[in-house]
Amino acid sequence: MDPEVAAQGFAALGSEARLQVVLTLVKAGKTGLTVGDIQSRTGMAASTLAHHLKFLSSAGLVNQEKDGRSVINRAAFDHLENLAGYILKECCSDENGCADPLQERELIHD
Repeated sequence: MDPEVAAQGFAALGSEARLQVVLTLVKAGKTGLTVGDIQSRTGMAASTLAHHLKFLSSAGLVNQEKDGRSVINRAAFDHLENLAGYILKECCSDENGCADPLQERELIHD
């Protein structure tokens, strides 16, 4: 992933309100949510939500699709996964034989 694309994605997640919107869409899964559904789940004003969705969409974190008179918003799971991978790809690279950080975390919590 290009560092500029990664920085743009992380910057978009740098707002508590935008993070809340992304988490709401992640919880909704691949079916997505209309703007009204997101608004009822987050309690955001329509104009504020529209601003955040536009920002998230331009950063590639939210996909929007027109469905009749509604717009369905979906988390861009591939892009979100790539952002997480971008952060973790260098994990433990200075150590010899380190374990996968996600797998190691699961072992600690078991």
